[in-house]
Amino acid sequence: MSLLLPRSPVKPAEPELAGPFPPDLHDVRHLWLKAGLLLVWVLVSFVATYFARDLQFLMAGGWPLGYWIEAQGAVLVFIAIVVVYAWAMNRFERQDEQRRMAFDAEPLADGKPPSDTA
Repeated sequence: MSLLLPRSPVKPAEPELAGPFPPDLHDVRHLWLKAGLLLVWVLVSFVATYFARDLQFLMAGGWPLGYWIEAQGAVLVFIAIVVVYAWAMNRFERQDEQRRMAFDAEPLADGKPPSDTA
């Protein structure tokens, strides 16, 4: 037999409209970065490994290029993708903070805060 508790008359809080991330994380710069890095990932994961056997005639460090792609190349590219993404996101955040600081420091002509009517 289970114990049923009465429902609380308190209405739950409204969920955030933007979810866990602010909407400015999805601006054009971020979308282009994600698209470019995903394209690199697809090229390395599928295209290069698919044609790795055909790349055996190219030599890199005394070994066939297909060997390097299959053995270490893809993993190194994945690490590079993560590093590039982290660096670019830090740069974007610094740029956004500089813009925000410049906007906040800007004196208002009529002494009223800017309106959100666009």
